[in-house]
Parts: sequence; C-alpha cells; structure tokens
Amino acid sequence: MTGAQDMPGAEAPVPHNVVVVGASHAGVQLADRLRAEGYTGEITLISHESHLPYQRPPLSKAWLKGEASTDSVLLRDPAHYADQKIELITGTRVEQLERVPGGVEVWFSRRGERQTRRFDQLVLATGARARRLTLPGADHPDVLVLRDLDHARSLAARVQAGPIVVIGGGFVGLEVAATARALGAEVTVIEAGERLLARAVGPDTAATLLAAHRAMATEVVLGAAPAEILHGDNGIHAVRLDDGREIPAATVLVGIGAQARTELAEQLGLECDGGVVVDERCRASDGWTLAIGDCTTHVSGAGSRYRLESVDNAVEQANTAAAVLLGRPVPDRAAPWFWSDQGDQKLQITGLIGGHTSMLVRVDPERPRRRVALYFAGAALVAAECLNSPADFVALRSALGRGYRPGPDDLSDTSIPLKKLLAPVRG
Repeated sequence: MTGAQDMPGAEAPVPHNVVVVGASHAGVQLADRLRAEGYTGEITLISHESHLPYQRPPLSKAWLKGEASTDSVLLRDPAHYADQKIELITGTRVEQLERVPGGVEVWFSRRGERQTRRFDQLVLATGARARRLTLPGADHPDVLVLRDLDHARSLAARVQAGPIVVIGGGFVGLEVAATARALGAEVTVIEAGERLLARAVGPDTAATLLAAHRAMATEVVLGAAPAEILHGDNGIHAVRLDDGREIPAATVLVGIGAQARTELAEQLGLECDGGVVVDERCRASDGWTLAIGDCTTHVSGAGSRYRLESVDNAVEQANTAAAVLLGRPVPDRAAPWFWSDQGDQKLQITGLIGGHTSMLVRVDPERPRRRVALYFAGAALVAAECLNSPADFVALRSALGRGYRPGPDDLSDTSIPLKKLLAPVRG
C-alpha cells in the first residue's frame, strides 16, 4: 500500500471495488447504503450460508410458530441484488485473506473449487457463532443451538418431540422457551446464575420476566449448571445438573451466548478482544480494514470496550462504514436499542446500563404490566428498559438520541406520563 492508505486513520480514496465477507443485516445494509449514496463501484457480498440473506430475530418466534416462511424472512427480494448490481456469492467460505499493495487478496472455496480474487477494500461482517457446551453427551444430535436458518429448522422439527430443556437464561433461550410453551411443549430453563439475563438487564426487569415465564408454566431453575446430557438408544432422556437433579428432556437447546467470528481478522493480525476491535468509524487496528455487526468489539471515547449484538448496531455500523468508504462525514449515532419478545412480554431497551450509579422503576398503577426501569449515571439518564411500554420506549429513545439527560427527580412522579415529562425534548 502507498499514500494515504498506509496511514492508520487517514482518509483513503474511494475504492473501485468493495468485498464484504458476511451477508447478514450488516453486510446487506452496507451494500444498500453505498448504492443509495451514489456509489457506482463493484460490491461483492460473500456468504458462507447457502440461503439468501435473511432476518435472524424471527427464528426464535414467528419461524418456530410456523408463522414465517423462508421467503418471508428474507432481508431483500431475490431480484434486489441484481437490480442494485450487488454481486452476492452464497455457499462460499472465505479461507484466507492477505493484504497486498492497493487492496486485499481473498481465497475462498466454492463448489469444491478454490478461487482467489483481489479487491480494493475489505469489510468484515463475519457475525458470530453460537457457543456450544463441552460436557458429556453434549455432542448428541438433539442438543441444538439457534443462530441460523438451518438451526431453526432443526429446532422446529423437535418442538413436539417431548420435553425441551433450555440451557441458558439469555434472550434467545427465553424467547424459544416462551414460543415452545405457547405451542404446548413442556419447557425447563436452566440458568447457572442467580437471575435471568444477568449481563443484559437490571434486577427488577429480570425478576419481572422470571415471574412472567413461571406464569406461562415454564419451569425455571436458577443457580444450577448442567453436568451431563443423558441419552440412550431412544435419544436424550434427561439433563443431569451439578447438584444431582435430573430434568426430563427429549431436546436440549443451548443458549449460552455467541462467539464473534474473528479468525479472518486474526489472519490479518488485527486486534481482537472478544470481537474485532473497532473505533467509532468502524476501523480495525490496522486503520484500513472495516468491521461491522456482531463480529465487532467497540471502543468507547472513555476507552472501555463492549459488544453489541443487535439489528440496530448492524444498521448503524453499516451506515458509518458507508460514509467512511465514500469519504463523507460519519452520521451521528443515536442511542443503541434492542428488543425481545417473550410470549406476551415485550422488552425494549435503549442506551447502555453499564456504569450506572442509580436506578428508578416506574410502574403504571392502572396498567401494572407496564414497567420502566430508568438508569442514571450521577444525575443523567443513560438507559431505560421498557416492559410492555412501547410509547415510553419511543419517548425515552428520542430523548437519549437528542442528548437529553434528565435526572431521577425529573422522572420520579409516576402520576405524570413519561411522554409528558419528556415533552420539552420531543418538541
């Protein structure tokens, strides 16, 4: 490489062609944003999956219920990619990357043949893989994970096969548990921690969701870890816990988080820390490679590091990467947000609760299912968790997005709707 592209953080010329390794939300959004902004160069998306790019959130809910089809979860119509002159290569695994003068060399396998191509600019959107259990019996074919469409098909085929044990009280596991219960399955959730969603939500929200799942007749076991998956000639019959209890099971779903796919980044010598480390411009540590979506680890202005796995993050990072590639100002980023539907419970989160110093829970006395947990750093609002309160979520997300940071005293009067308390910023 010569010129500006040699210098980490320096602006580079607009590339003639861009390769995006990964074709989920982040990769597809980047390609579309480039075209929408007038980019006329070549765009290539490479996906290891054989399916056209699709949405992942419905897999634990509508897909499992049979309310969604392969066509309905597609991110774009099949003709979209040709119409937008986006080369989509599916069923192809990138095996090796190498920086070369002026760009990157990509080695990939397709239909049993190894090919190589050169591109001006590399974007990693490699996503993440589901973490697997490493304990006796965990390699049984009816021990499943849920990360992609093929996983979802396998899980849907097992819902009526007998009791389901979900290992892990995170978002995916709880969404599947609620959906399977609605379909009549017997479900047990096993969580090693003392509460559900310990890394994602506060204690009040976690306790409310625990009560909701138990009200759905889901058995929830806290403070216990699986020790062995027991099975015989007729398949799985139980999960043995570390305290000796045996939980009946015909199918086990492992929902213990995801691991960023960083192998290609590591080949290039990029810094990785639970994900490809990127700055606010989605630049990796070499100052040239871009990385977006679930494979990334963010570095905040204060130097802290964190990961965000959400559609919102995928879209926002893709928009940022498009601006960087085109040499345009990076758009301001709104407060991050996330949602999870668990049966009749709708959780919507905006902001980041890490580093908060106090919290305030608002409950509508006339609608007790509606709860809002507000998190403050000092006297400034930094995040909110809204249960069954979509209007409050919209108002709070807007406030945080506009930089409005009210304190606990400003929002403590539950007799006044949040929408009204936040009216100044909404105006």
